[in-house]
Amino acid sequence: MRLSVLIAHLEAFAPLNYQEDYDNSGLLVGQPEMEVHGALVALDCTEEIVDEAIAQNCNLIITHHPIVFRGLKKITGKTYVERVVLKAIQNNIALYAIHTNLDHVKYGVNGVIAKRLGLKNAKILSPKGSLLKKLVTFCPVEQAEELKDALFAAGAGNISDYSECSFNAAGTGTFKGNEHTDPFVGEPGIRHHEPEIRIEMVFIAQNERKILLALLENHPYEEVAYDIYNLENKLDTVGAGMIGWLEEGMEGRAFLNLVKDKMDAVVIRHTKLLPKRIRKVAVCGGSGSFLLKEAIAAGADAFVTADFKYHEFFDADEKLVIADIGHFESEQFTSDLLIDIIQEKFPNFAIRLTEHNTNPINYFI
Repeated sequence: MRLSVLIAHLEAFAPLNYQEDYDNSGLLVGQPEMEVHGALVALDCTEEIVDEAIAQNCNLIITHHPIVFRGLKKITGKTYVERVVLKAIQNNIALYAIHTNLDHVKYGVNGVIAKRLGLKNAKILSPKGSLLKKLVTFCPVEQAEELKDALFAAGAGNISDYSECSFNAAGTGTFKGNEHTDPFVGEPGIRHHEPEIRIEMVFIAQNERKILLALLENHPYEEVAYDIYNLENKLDTVGAGMIGWLEEGMEGRAFLNLVKDKMDAVVIRHTKLLPKRIRKVAVCGGSGSFLLKEAIAAGADAFVTADFKYHEFFDADEKLVIADIGHFESEQFTSDLLIDIIQEKFPNFAIRLTEHNTNPINYFI
């Protein structure tokens, strides 16, 4: 199939506007309209992974971490990043990364960790802002329901587990068209008073174009009056980290054994174990130290993540247990998630999991 079709499916699950500003998710090498006949999935894109794709006749590599993270000024093969990109281009292999946008969706990277640890009622730890907008428009009373149906179908009015949400208020609109107009009601050159409904709906930012098209195509007026507002509200289904509850409280060592087993961790760096049992658990795949304050504020008994620095462990301040399991270990099951996402939609597409462990860290035990 065309690469653009596969990308559209991935970005419907984890939209690009959910990624952090510093990130570089999306199509890194290749053309959207190229035909893809096989995909290799890995956590990282290394030369070894490109060689595996060539050997397996895959012309697409999908990874969690983007190989092009900072700007490339030259592609001469001097660094491993340049060599990967160069080899991919030479062999007509597309490179696609789905990074912090996949971290930020409820059933993404952190949802996998929460599920593996058996956390119940898991929710986003730090919901993301600047993702919601509000549409306000004005429509003649008789056409209002038809217009609302079209806007709902385009994705407006969805709030968490509720759909078709709107606020409606009756009022009177006035307008006067000039000689070049052909108004739906009233006559050119005469001020018209029309009973109207003010319609308000919240929508997710990436749906704006689709919703505006639905508005303009289904509104009866020649000139449609509408306003779009950026909202400060947090979107509680999108954001960093997750937090949930174990079925039963656990003693500290038993909890660490559970984490080590379920996350296939070689070693866990952790703060001092506390007398209280661990029941409420925060998680964040990858580098999660930035969420420590949120985890403490949310009342977590433990925080499972990676990449804590020495002095950051002191910040736990005996309020919770930090369990640093390693960056690779916290995200290694992301590849399985990506395969599931793709196979659910395209069960006959040739997609395979890499046979290589791309963890650059080795442990001397």
